Amino acid sequence: MSSDRTFWYRRSTELALVVSLLFAAIWPLSQIRDSWFHPAGLIVPPFVSLSAAISFGISAFVLIRSFHHPSRWLAFFAYICIFITSSILVFTTGHNESPFIAWWMIIAAISGLFRRYGLMAFGTVTFGYFAYLLTTPGSFVGDLSRIIIIVIVPTMASLIIWRVLAGSAEPTKDYTELAQELNQVSNKSEIIINAIADGVIAINNAGTIQLINPAAERIMGWGTEDASELDYRSVFRLTNDKDQQLTPETDPIRHVLQTNESVARNDLTLLTGAGKKMIISLLVSPLGAIGSGAIIVFRDITSEVAENRQKAEFVSTASHEMRTPVAAIEGYISLALNPATATIDEKARSYLEKAHESATHLGQLFQDLLDVSKAEDGRISNNPEQTDIVVLIREIINPLQARAAAKGLTLNFVPDTIKSGGNSVIEPAYYASLDPSHLREVVSNIVENAIKYTKAGSVTVDVGGDIEHVIISVVDTGIGVPAEDIPHLFQKFYRVDNTDTREIGGTGLGLYLCRRLVETMNGRIWLESDYGKGSMFFVEFPRVKTEDIISKPQQSQGV
Repeated sequence: MSSDRTFWYRRSTELALVVSLLFAAIWPLSQIRDSWFHPAGLIVPPFVSLSAAISFGISAFVLIRSFHHPSRWLAFFAYICIFITSSILVFTTGHNESPFIAWWMIIAAISGLFRRYGLMAFGTVTFGYFAYLLTTPGSFVGDLSRIIIIVIVPTMASLIIWRVLAGSAEPTKDYTELAQELNQVSNKSEIIINAIADGVIAINNAGTIQLINPAAERIMGWGTEDASELDYRSVFRLTNDKDQQLTPETDPIRHVLQTNESVARNDLTLLTGAGKKMIISLLVSPLGAIGSGAIIVFRDITSEVAENRQKAEFVSTASHEMRTPVAAIEGYISLALNPATATIDEKARSYLEKAHESATHLGQLFQDLLDVSKAEDGRISNNPEQTDIVVLIREIINPLQARAAAKGLTLNFVPDTIKSGGNSVIEPAYYASLDPSHLREVVSNIVENAIKYTKAGSVTVDVGGDIEHVIISVVDTGIGVPAEDIPHLFQKFYRVDNTDTREIGGTGLGLYLCRRLVETMNGRIWLESDYGKGSMFFVEFPRVKTEDIISKPQQSQGV
């Protein structure tokens, strides 16, 4: 029961207490000689006075109990007692001419506080009175106007009390409950934020710190009182992997505030209040619409980076050392397979060919591991050149024609197909600033995979784009990739596991390396596939305008 409703129930009980005391006292006072009660007509029958005394006792009990255990039903019981007493008093002292009719109307008006139960009690008495009048000849028509007044007025008053007084408690109740729920949510959120082991900082749209949890205080060496209301850049000082301060263009937090897009980084260094440097994993997320602020979540990954570096060094060293004996094994097997250097029967040749294939696969695995180690350590060199993409792709495709033909596949290069049509066609020039060796490795890997996973049909390579981009596409009619595997296909060691791929060898590193190489050249790679019908790989790079290519030699000549 809400405190507002309890208030009104207690008031109704107090009213019942006062009125019942008044009615109970009128009869003994009217017995006094020369009492003013006689001229005023305020005569209360003895049995009504007794009923009022009982109502007084009940009301007093309910009122005392309500201070410790408020109850709507006890308050309603006290109200019914005084309402019945008042109704009997009015009925026995002149009906609608009774001097106590005003008190009855006041008490009847309180019925709405008890909702339908109070209104049912009021209606029962009212209709009972109407039934009595109908059985009394000549009384109904003459008293109709006054009856309407004494019935309608309490009814309207009850409805007003219910809608305004009792009803007003509901919004208060809702507001109170809402405030309590918000307070509980706030407390739970604070408990959760304080329990998180990662550092959490909340900033507004101006970059001012609004919240900092204990983990952030511990990591950065700043207290809540010291950091609160400061600009995040004075507390959360970041540098890049070259130990340089971040500019507004490279600051991920500023980027989130301006674009409302989440940013995750693992290559930034945090300078603590004590001057200590640590590598952190950083996730910055917007709070809502642009201008609402951001949440910064970070943790110290210095030890993890050191461990990963040690693992990478071990893999790199082991792979490099193992390449030598594997290359020797592969070389000796090649000599054994060469008729000019050895004579073997067909059965031995089949064994050696399988051994040679396994040795080649093992050598490729070690090479891929070396490349992965370089990619993760940032040791992949990038020597960009302004490159004609069509010419370079043609050089990559031509040596792979024999491999496609061996499987009965057609390897198409669209620019060459257009030129062979017989009509004079101006071939568009697509230039990009990238490392040709990296692009050669990426395209070779994608095309070789397309040939490997295509049982019949064709592999089509094309170069296109728009004013700002160059797009290389590789489309095959192979087995395709299930939709659930597409988001993971460019992850390290990930391979699609189904009946179509289990018999086809692979390291699960090729596409991962392609992604890292493409990202190194400021490009992007993605896949679209319809399982069972084929796949479409796309590689995109920023395009260099033709006039920029032409102007470069002119500038060189003028130097």
